[in-house]
Amino acid sequence: MKYNKRLTVRSSEHLNESNVLLKLTDSDPLPEIIPGQFVQVKVEGSPSTFLRRPISVNFVDRGQNELWLLVQLRGDGTRRLGQLQSGDSLEVLFPLGNGFTQEVNAGERVLLVGGGVGVAPLLEYGKYIREHGGEPVFLLGARSSADLLELDLFRQYGEVYVTTEDGSAGEKGFVTNHSVLDRANFSRISVCGPKPMMMAVGRYASATGLPCEVSLENMMACGLGACLCCVEKTVRGNVCVCTEGPVFNINRLTWEL
Repeated sequence: MKYNKRLTVRSSEHLNESNVLLKLTDSDPLPEIIPGQFVQVKVEGSPSTFLRRPISVNFVDRGQNELWLLVQLRGDGTRRLGQLQSGDSLEVLFPLGNGFTQEVNAGERVLLVGGGVGVAPLLEYGKYIREHGGEPVFLLGARSSADLLELDLFRQYGEVYVTTEDGSAGEKGFVTNHSVLDRANFSRISVCGPKPMMMAVGRYASATGLPCEVSLENMMACGLGACLCCVEKTVRGNVCVCTEGPVFNINRLTWEL
């Protein structure tokens, strides 16, 4: 079931110059939200922002009845979101789309790979895997140490490995170059981030025979499959990412790996 509600901003924390963490709450208990799903938020006060903005669900704190959104400040719309203060309200359509694999085998090691703000949905999924008896291993990439997000939170749920392009934290290079890939065994991979990074991880998964699912970040407008803005080509034809995804098994896509 989908809800269109005005949620209250409990806190707004600027993690760095480009990213803000919004913690939203409601007078009613939050509905079930599957890791990997997203929301569409209405941006108010921005004359250049007419459509809702899709944002991955970063975390769900049931104890505090909070929904967390990790927002990258790009254009006027997202910068308006970054200006929200505690007590403000935000109109949110949620939960939307299909999330990550929910079946978790006891003790299985699942590699969760994120790049940039693409790390956002992996925090909630890592928590889910841990709560269901699995062992999440996070491999997070960024341009520099200043761009790494929520590392302390990720460490609460599993091992964390880092790459930065400039070598300012973790191993220098891209996530697919990290040494953990050569010395650890995993049962499957879930990944979110820039498409070139996801394709590179997909090639690694194909070469090692590991199941791999990716969370696509196609441009979306309605979030309901009506506008056909986010269409992705698959082996069974074109589909809307907002309704069929955003998470897909990489074997469903026509990417040339």
